[in-house]
Amino acid sequence: MRARTENSLKDFYLAGSGVGFMVLVLTLYATQYSGNTLFAFTGKTFRIGYAWLMSVHFMTSIIVVYLVFAPKLHRLAKRETFITPADYLQHRFSHHPYTVLASITMVLAISNYLLAQLTAMGLLLQGMTDDIDPQTAFVAGVIFLAVIMLVYETLGGFRAVAWTDLIQGGILMIGFVILLFIVLDHFGGLGKSYELLRSAEPEKVAVPDARTNLRWFSYIIVVGLGGALYPQAIQRIYAARSQRVLRNGVATMAFLPLTASLIAVLVGITAAASTEPSLASLTNTESDRVFSEICRIVMDKSDLHRWLIVVLLAAVLAALMSTADSVLLSVSSMLTKDIYHRQINPNASEARLTMIGKSISWVVVAVMAGVAIYLNSLENKPTLVKLMDMKFDMLMQLAPGFILGAYWRGMKSNTPFWGLVCGLICIFALYPIGTLVNWGVHAGIFGLAVNLSVVVAMSKWPLSSGTKADLKPKY
Repeated sequence: MRARTENSLKDFYLAGSGVGFMVLVLTLYATQYSGNTLFAFTGKTFRIGYAWLMSVHFMTSIIVVYLVFAPKLHRLAKRETFITPADYLQHRFSHHPYTVLASITMVLAISNYLLAQLTAMGLLLQGMTDDIDPQTAFVAGVIFLAVIMLVYETLGGFRAVAWTDLIQGGILMIGFVILLFIVLDHFGGLGKSYELLRSAEPEKVAVPDARTNLRWFSYIIVVGLGGALYPQAIQRIYAARSQRVLRNGVATMAFLPLTASLIAVLVGITAAASTEPSLASLTNTESDRVFSEICRIVMDKSDLHRWLIVVLLAAVLAALMSTADSVLLSVSSMLTKDIYHRQINPNASEARLTMIGKSISWVVVAVMAGVAIYLNSLENKPTLVKLMDMKFDMLMQLAPGFILGAYWRGMKSNTPFWGLVCGLICIFALYPIGTLVNWGVHAGIFGLAVNLSVVVAMSKWPLSSGTKADLKPKY
């Protein structure tokens, strides 16, 4: 807060002139690897076994997509002073309905992500307490950690988020290494786990069948596109101080799935093979508790293990809060600038918009915390991976606007709007049906196929309305 140079949206949401290499790398790392990695990835591996090694590849695919469009987007953002992702879409297409719909889509998708982080916060405290009622512990975890996050974000904006991510990212790397060490030390090596799984649940070590392979490639496409189009990731592209900082930061990120996703998978494999009663009794719907149960088991081994778990819990909090605060900042910026400023009060001052953005953050967290507490009280709780899949299905529908639009000069201004509409209708129609999705392909893939078909057909069709927006002088 004391480093603020002006009371403006640019200063609050992008830290003014931007951030350097180390801050960019660790804020991307801490944001990309979240409660989903520690809770959801270990839980998913616990359910399906070695097949979840696909998570290493689909996290790497995000970096590939960054390299396709991030440098060009960064140059344009610095020139035009973009703040929200929708600023680029408005500049590129000048199609007001598309800008609004894209903003709403991003808000809904990452609000779902924020919900997953708040849920993981509650699961963390719930798994580490014996003397408190589980639901009470869950509620306390959600509220307590959310309030801390809100306070520092409200005071410092993007600087607070990026600088805490710098610390949290470092703690997270250390925590992943400690996690692997204590799990292998307590439960035995990977060879032992493999043999136990092969005798008890051979399907978890079997060669993947055709459907699993198809799902593997589906995940690579869905997460690669959807993860690169996170609004908070796009805003970090805007915030990079220079092209050199951006390129070096993204290149470094290519190696980091080996320090996060891979370790989460190895821990999940070890837990699936364990004969510990508290782990063996977990059902598939309870599998997101695997990580918490491992921590509780290891803590009882010795004082050294107890202190190692303390460091590990600091890493867990780093993962959860660094992702949640980044998502919240993006939601706040889009609701403030794209919805309130563009639709309701275009004459609002920068100071008023900043104040509105801070207020929106508190309201959003209150609503999401209430939803997380309600869902946790249900008998059939949605898993964290399910919440993750839904947001990627939605976000990847923005790929024609952000990626194709950056390179295709003949793309007409109204086509991404209709493509997005058709893509979203397709994925939500497929969710209750499930037949096509059960082939191993995400609903988002079918939605994107429909989306792209509409965009290409309308841009090529000579009688369709809309201009070739990229030929305007400002672009």
